[in-house]
This record gives sequence, structure tokens and C-alpha cells, in this order.
Amino acid sequence: MEQSRKKFLKHFLIGAVSAPVILEACKKKDVISDSSGSGSGSGSGSGSGTCTVSPTETAGPFPTITPSSLVRSDIRDDRTGVALTVKITIKNTNSSCAALAGAIVDIWHCDKDGYYSEYGGTSMQSVNYSGVHFLRGRQTTDANGLVTFTSIFPGWYSGRATHIHVHIYNASGTSLLVTQIAFPEGSSSAVATVNGSGGVAYGYTKGMTGYTYNASDNIFSDDSAGAELATVSGSLSGGYTLTHTINVAA
Repeated sequence: MEQSRKKFLKHFLIGAVSAPVILEACKKKDVISDSSGSGSGSGSGSGSGTCTVSPTETAGPFPTITPSSLVRSDIRDDRTGVALTVKITIKNTNSSCAALAGAIVDIWHCDKDGYYSEYGGTSMQSVNYSGVHFLRGRQTTDANGLVTFTSIFPGWYSGRATHIHVHIYNASGTSLLVTQIAFPEGSSSAVATVNGSGGVAYGYTKGMTGYTYNASDNIFSDDSAGAELATVSGSLSGGYTLTHTINVAA
């Protein structure tokens, strides 16, 4: 199953499919330029002070099917794992990167075992979770451009680094940006800790053998400015908090 998923992602992301619509949707970096038309793609991540639209990424292969039905901040449902609070701030490059209130933000990610809800029973994901909606949710940004979700620390699967998908719309429901969030790595990182011996008690049993790091990930490998890299703090016992800023042209 994992090998099939890896092969699918490779083909999905480098264009080894024939349908023109899918090819267009799966460009590695279909960068949206800012109001100045620079289109540099070096968007403002948690640690960046630039005011450029964040990188665009593919929503697939497991996008939320009906996101408008999942308005909620606690997206865990029955999924267990290390606690994770996700704090995403949306800023508007057309307003000098001021906070964007009233933006609609969808997020989704896999569970501790690397599985997504709403899909399954295929070669891509053998376990069938097509009838449930865990780890998917929608919130609207407050006056500070902030949304907060209660979740669990994502697991990983073959071919991808640990990540969270994000789709941002304006208040009228017009799509502004589809992107992804990367996690810091290294021996003392949350990724290493959760997937280390301490994480076994929380159900994270894969370890780091076979893990795809950001530098080799098909999505994040060209993120030289770190625009997609979040800040993660906390502990196994107390839970982790992820903070990240995403810039859109609204």
C-alpha cells in the first residue's frame, strides 16, 4: 500500500497523468504573484518578514470533499495521538500584509498512521475511511487574521514529509490559495520526538526509518526561503502548538 501511494504521488506531482485539468492542478509550484506582479513565490512563513504571496501547492490526492459541511475548530473526531494546536494567521499582500479578517480557512491532514479520512479501499489507501471525516475542518479568521484548530500531530507516509494541507477562500467563498505547511526537522524537533521511542506510547510506531525529509519531499524540496515551514513548540506530554503565517492576495 505504501509503495503504491509513493508511486502515485510521484506520478501525480511530476505530471505522469494524461488529463489536462489534472496536469494543471498538480503543478509543483503554480506561484500566485503579489500585487506588484513579482511572483517570486518566497512567501512569508512563520519566520519570514517578506510580504509576498505564499507558494501554491497541490490539494491532492486527498482534498476535503465537502469542506463547507465541516465548520469546526476541533477536528479530531475519534483520532488519537499527541495533541496539536494549529494556529494559522492569514495576511493580505494587497494591504501591505495586514491581517485578513473574515477569510475562510480549510485544513486537512493524515492521522498518526498516515491515513486520510473520506478516502480508502483502493491501491492508494487500503484502509477504507470513505465514510468518516476526521482531521478536516473549516474556520473563519478573526480580526487578527487568526484561525485555531485542535488536532493531533500528523503521522507520515511513504514519499512525503510531515505536512498539513490548507485551502484559503475570501469571505464570499472565492478561492485565494491552496498551500501546504511543513514541519521543522532535526534530532530535537517535534517530528523526531513524536516518531521516536517516546511517541510509541501515543501510537506512533513507524519511527523515522523510511521517512522522507523536507529536502527530498516533492513539495517542499524547493522551498529555499522556508515560506512553508511552520514554528512548532511544546512537548509530548503537554502537546505541541504549530504557528504559521500564510500570505494571500485578497
